[in-house]
Amino acid sequence: MESIGIGLAGFGTVGAGVFQALQQNGELLYRRLGVRFEVRRIALRHPTKNRPFPAPEGLVTTNWRDLIADPSIRIIVELMGGTKEPFALFRSAIAAGKTLITANKALLAEHGAEIFQLAESANVPVFYEAAVAGGIPIIKSIREAFVGNHFESIYGILNGTSNYILTRMTDSAMDFHQALAEAQSLGFAEADPSLDINGWDAAHKAIILASLAYGFWLNTNSIQVEGIENISPLDIRFALELGYNIKLLASIRSHPNQEIEVSVRPTLVPQSHVLASVNGVFNAILINGDLVGESLLYGRGAGQAPTTSSVLGDLAEAALALTFPRASGGFKPHNLQGRVKDASSSESSFYLRLNVNDRPGVLAQIANILGNAEIKISSMLQPEGADADHTSLVFMIHNAPTGTTMEAVSKIATLSCVEANPVLLHVQKKEERENSH
Repeated sequence: MESIGIGLAGFGTVGAGVFQALQQNGELLYRRLGVRFEVRRIALRHPTKNRPFPAPEGLVTTNWRDLIADPSIRIIVELMGGTKEPFALFRSAIAAGKTLITANKALLAEHGAEIFQLAESANVPVFYEAAVAGGIPIIKSIREAFVGNHFESIYGILNGTSNYILTRMTDSAMDFHQALAEAQSLGFAEADPSLDINGWDAAHKAIILASLAYGFWLNTNSIQVEGIENISPLDIRFALELGYNIKLLASIRSHPNQEIEVSVRPTLVPQSHVLASVNGVFNAILINGDLVGESLLYGRGAGQAPTTSSVLGDLAEAALALTFPRASGGFKPHNLQGRVKDASSSESSFYLRLNVNDRPGVLAQIANILGNAEIKISSMLQPEGADADHTSLVFMIHNAPTGTTMEAVSKIATLSCVEANPVLLHVQKKEERENSH
């Protein structure tokens, strides 16, 4: 019987979950893999902190370098959070030949290119299934199951907190702050939820997926990111009337000349689309490959148990890699000519909501600006029973360049009849999914 020594760097929700799961399911892992995993050191920043499940005192150290110096530890599981210290840990661990597992999407999004270059040079594998979409095996699917496909698009709901908030705003007519407070009270949102609601948690995951699928590592400055903070109940209601649900959608699309377009933003998704029905804290990723067609992966995208499940899967892969060394460190560059499409040149359909003074000539002024920009209006909605002097106008805009549309909306915002900042949201076209075949 072989025993593999593990070092845990971090013992928060997921770290404690991994430790408990190895105790609970260790025998099952042994029967399936023929090896036992033994946690030999646990690195904690604050060892005296009160924890629901305290780390065994005999295993605790306050210095993650002790994990690297311990010759009995062959695998380090990094669950620290943040990027500065974990990046230093990664560099030291790779130099020492330690196999690495991480759930740190921000680390990979910001430093993935350097990490995988170092790992490749040192022939040290890095596993990161738990970094994207919790318990959903999306990394393995892209890297292995769909390896023979050109990816035409990947769409995903990648953040459970924002999806819960938008679901509650849709189902219960809550405003954003009410839905956020409820999510925090139920433990679905952190005390500081900024990365969830401003789109960057999902963006870090989208960077990893896009880099893996298209073969070159993306820079965090190259993608379009918008959050859900400014979504109002009014926009939710109008979207429903028009046959859409609003979702924080990660969109990864291929274009000619090896260009890809990557964005994370609140988007009107047709209610007939499979992603429109993904509610609550669940995540889903819709992959469109040239051979496989459409495949949907759905499940819990965060939380202790789902993320722990992915870490255990990576431990199994790591154990195999220790016996049969791999040729790849976890990411294989295969498209050095690839580049990200300029955001302003990408085309989309749009939802535009304006609050205006209800007087003659208003519509003509707005239509004139859009017409001069060669932007076509596909439909317009004006609610009945509006205030005698004020009203909302909702325009559905036909496919148009993003930069041109934003410039036209900026001009509209300067009109004296427009009373508040315009709301401009992207629209997932109803026919897009059907045409993808």
